[in-house]
Amino acid sequence: MQTLVAAQPDGNAAYWFNLAYLLEDAGRFAEAEPMFRRALALDPKLDRAWYGLGLVLIRLQRPAEALAALKKNTELQPMSPYGWYQLARVERDLGHPEETQWILDHLAKFEPDVARQLARETGLKSSVLS
Repeated sequence: MQTLVAAQPDGNAAYWFNLAYLLEDAGRFAEAEPMFRRALALDPKLDRAWYGLGLVLIRLQRPAEALAALKKNTELQPMSPYGWYQLARVERDLGHPEETQWILDHLAKFEPDVARQLARETGLKSSVLS
């Protein structure tokens, strides 16, 4: 993948995403971040890259930046529970209980199992869940 992106630096955003994903999977978070950002520069609507960037920023202990990336992911992929779940965890870590509660209730409307897991982790309760 490194050879491919080096040969085509302005090429397909998916190439950069794939390289970033492999680096993130290998635990090379600092190296993955600019690759995700390059993918997003080429395709700002690449929701998977926003999610991956958010995960990397969490691992790099940069929650405020992760928050922005995960918000963008949930805008682009509103029915995917993964971005919402991570967004709630970051909101909780940043000390935003109201936002965390809103996300929990939102998730409960379309992904109750994920909402239950989030509730267990945060100690919050959702009025939507039975």
